Amino acid sequence: MPSTLHEVLIELFRHRPPLAAELLTDPFDLKLPAWEQASLLSSDLSALLPTEFRADLVALFSDAAGVPVQAVVLEVQLGRDTDKRRSWPAYVANLYARLGCPTVLLVLCPSRPIAGWAAAPIELGVGSVVTPLVLGPDRVPVVTEPAQAAACPELAVLSAVAHSAGPRRSGVFEALWCALESVDIERATLYAGMVLAALPAAIRSELEAGMTTATGEYRDYLSPFVNRFVDQGRAEGEAIGEARGEARGEARGEARGEARGEAKALLTMLAARGIKVTTPARRRITECTDLEQLDRWVRRAATARSVSELFAEPE
Repeated sequence: MPSTLHEVLIELFRHRPPLAAELLTDPFDLKLPAWEQASLLSSDLSALLPTEFRADLVALFSDAAGVPVQAVVLEVQLGRDTDKRRSWPAYVANLYARLGCPTVLLVLCPSRPIAGWAAAPIELGVGSVVTPLVLGPDRVPVVTEPAQAAACPELAVLSAVAHSAGPRRSGVFEALWCALESVDIERATLYAGMVLAALPAAIRSELEAGMTTATGEYRDYLSPFVNRFVDQGRAEGEAIGEARGEARGEARGEARGEARGEAKALLTMLAARGIKVTTPARRRITECTDLEQLDRWVRRAATARSVSELFAEPE
């Protein structure tokens, strides 16, 4: 069953189909045919075969007249799967037969060992070989420029996943936050949650320690999207207070709105990280009006592996 990381990585390409071409031209130094349009096709690559072949994503690049000039089969691979290596040649062959244009297999592997495994040529026999183009951590561009991150948020997310433990991680994370500010709040939280979930344990611990500093500056650096949720909730609370026409109602409404914003940010972050939230746990979060408690939960949500761990108080 696909994991949350698997699904969110695919989502990057759904939101930005040209990303597939960008990752073929620069990391692999390939010259693709001139194209004007990028679109997504059905990922069902079954032909006249009894077994269904379904790729993670299929991107098509067409010229100004709408004629296909390049097709890309995208696969996200988080672990070894010998069945996949038997299926990949069928994906490429069936798509080529359907479209009649150059077709490549692009495999995205966040792990270096898995990238090495996936990159081995697939020998079909008698000179027939399919060679996957594997985008592992060493081929993902390092994005540290805010302008580049804002122009292509999805590339900045991939960069953060691949290079979070590298020597340039400070610049990588700064670029990531610029990228998150350039997209809508739901997508920003989804992407940020994926990055946090993909971090090595040591880096997560480092970030968690920074998030608990007295000034709170590191938390703001790590989670600007959380502040956007809080601002939205605060605005809703102010509107409630004004509607009631109470002198103190606005202040109370603002506090309730701020708590609502924190709770919404917390639930969305947990969802993005694939953490199951039971009905009692959801009620506990949404009914909490203690801003300090909500703030502690939001910080823990970056690294917690379960709701129980989120709620656990340090001894």
